Amino acid sequence: MTATVNFRQMAQYIGLAICTLIMRTAFWVSGILETYYLTTHKNDSDMKGTDHFKRTIQMYLEQRAEEDTLFAKNYRNPAKNIDDCVTYILNYVQKSGCNGFTDGEIYGQAVHYYDENEIEVGKPIQCQVAVNHIVELTAEEKAEARQQAVRRYQDEELRKLQNRTKPTKAKTETQVQPSLFDFGL
Repeated sequence: MTATVNFRQMAQYIGLAICTLIMRTAFWVSGILETYYLTTHKNDSDMKGTDHFKRTIQMYLEQRAEEDTLFAKNYRNPAKNIDDCVTYILNYVQKSGCNGFTDGEIYGQAVHYYDENEIEVGKPIQCQVAVNHIVELTAEEKAEARQQAVRRYQDEELRKLQNRTKPTKAKTETQVQPSLFDFGL
């Protein structure tokens, strides 16, 4: 009877563990747990945006330049640079009064900076920049990650159950304290 009860209880724990794992995986895959908050330096002369934000913009612009030959010519303009581009974007965001923008809006402002010959960049701004990324996984990668996570979680839960059901061996050594009668007094 106890073996059946233990098996049922273990099956319930494993089922609960799998449900929890599926929820965690769903949140992870959807990108909810993957948000990066980046801040800039406190020195006014260094306020060009975060390095991560700058790299993200630069990678987009380089990819666009590879695909679009007309933009590539503007992007290679020696009078333009990524630091001024980021400063222009930050000033645009500040003037708009909005707190959140889509990737397309920010990338559009970066392209606008390189397309325009005479554009007012503005002053460097102290700010915090949040860059959100959603991880795009293939179906195979999702399935493999899910299987690995389920296996790890099941192993962990099984270890917990096994450790809980093991009886702890208490030390039953009793120390006999001699009495006065033992000494023959």
